[in-house]
Amino acid sequence: MNKAFVKESEDQDDDDLEAGLPALPPGSKNYITPTGYKRLKDELLHLLDEARPEVVRMVSWAASNGDRSENGDYIYGKRKLREIDRRIRFLTKRLDLAEVVDSSRPNGDEQVFFGATVTYSDPDGVEQTITIVGIDEVDLDIGHVSWISPVARALVKARLGDVVPLHTPGGVVPIEILDVNYPKQL
Repeated sequence: MNKAFVKESEDQDDDDLEAGLPALPPGSKNYITPTGYKRLKDELLHLLDEARPEVVRMVSWAASNGDRSENGDYIYGKRKLREIDRRIRFLTKRLDLAEVVDSSRPNGDEQVFFGATVTYSDPDGVEQTITIVGIDEVDLDIGHVSWISPVARALVKARLGDVVPLHTPGGVVPIEILDVNYPKQL
């Protein structure tokens, strides 16, 4: 069925679906670190000030060449312009909803909150270190996990030395918090 006639989800708009990013939980805020906010803001400004005007110039030039139906530069340029505009709308919405959380001043160095870097171990003694960040800042290669991820939800509000249940597809796994710290700058 045509996409114009079916909306897959009323809570999640097309920009979120096309970006492949998870939607925010209903009624929650878009928590983000100061560094993550700056990165998104810089990307938005780059798209608005540099990338979009450059593509508009290319499309304008290609349109002046005549027949647009077989003009590859024009067709590619219009497609690229739609992608840039979609990303601009997405970034604008995310930044409007963003609530910057400064984790350099935690409520205590032993309790886990947003922005914490936590080292924990599973029952087999395997240690993992993660940093709890916003959903727009996730980078598993460096251990940055979203605050809405199962492991972050299990760890938040727990304290150093606590054993908390982590719900996994294979069942509940107890994990022990070995270290909690708050980096100066994320």
